[in-house]
Amino acid sequence: MKDIDAPLPPDALAQRLTEVYDLVGPLYRRAQRGVEQGLAADGLSVGVRAVLTMLRRGGPMTVPQMGRAQAISRQFVQRMVNDAAARELVESIPNPAHRRSSLIRLTARGRETIDGVLDREHRLLREVGRDLTDADVTTCLRVLGAMLTALDPVDDA
Repeated sequence: MKDIDAPLPPDALAQRLTEVYDLVGPLYRRAQRGVEQGLAADGLSVGVRAVLTMLRRGGPMTVPQMGRAQAISRQFVQRMVNDAAARELVESIPNPAHRRSSLIRLTARGRETIDGVLDREHRLLREVGRDLTDADVTTCLRVLGAMLTALDPVDDA
């Protein structure tokens, strides 16, 4: 009988993690389409939503900090910040740590907008896998976190 709590040998682990990657791609694409459909009413893009969410969870940040946090280019983040600023969802404020790189923060309108988006998404996620346990989700997060960390060298290339 196989011990499911024992660490997997490297080849078996690689095979199982391939199964995870095979699910993550379609999951990401479907989730992105679902988010886009939900955001249509607010006139937001997925990129602007990501910026608003980062600021909601992390407080004011610089554009480079947001880019690093999401492993996306500073230029892309800047475009999303510009779009959000044009909609008065974010604003630039002085950065006491760096004169040339201002902090971006949510406006009251931005906070209200992202709170509404996150609330709608939360209601949908309440219906996912009603039999999932906290241990299941903790394990999932640990595995995905390890997979993401293993890809850190890709960002350094």
